[in-house]
Amino acid sequence: MENENENAMDRRQKLYSDTLLDHFRNPRNYGSLPSPDTAYEEFNPLCGDRVRIELKISDNRIAAARFVGDGCAICIAAASLLTELVLGVEIAPGALISDEDLLASLKSDIKPSRMKCALLPLYALRSCVKIYKQPQTSR
Repeated sequence: MENENENAMDRRQKLYSDTLLDHFRNPRNYGSLPSPDTAYEEFNPLCGDRVRIELKISDNRIAAARFVGDGCAICIAAASLLTELVLGVEIAPGALISDEDLLASLKSDIKPSRMKCALLPLYALRSCVKIYKQPQTSR
């Protein structure tokens, strides 16, 4: 019985790296911005993950990024890590973080069935930027 418990813990530790667990347990940039320049919420109806990304943009760069949401450990950790990775990044085509870079930053073996959990915050971020770049009469 003890060996079974140890094996289960080993499998969980491989799935959830120290980086992923740290960002899940101690999320960075959690909460809303006072007056974001753009925001977007993504929802995964298959698992129930929901994440809203809010951005402040200055000189065509991400000056501040925050998130709020409810989700699994992978989704929350990815959102937390993402808000750190994009600070100072230019909002130009190809400049934002790639799927592969975000997944690599989690340092975990993300299974195909959990890929949307990890990428949901990135989808929300891309939508934020797309909305921000749309022509508006007042900004």
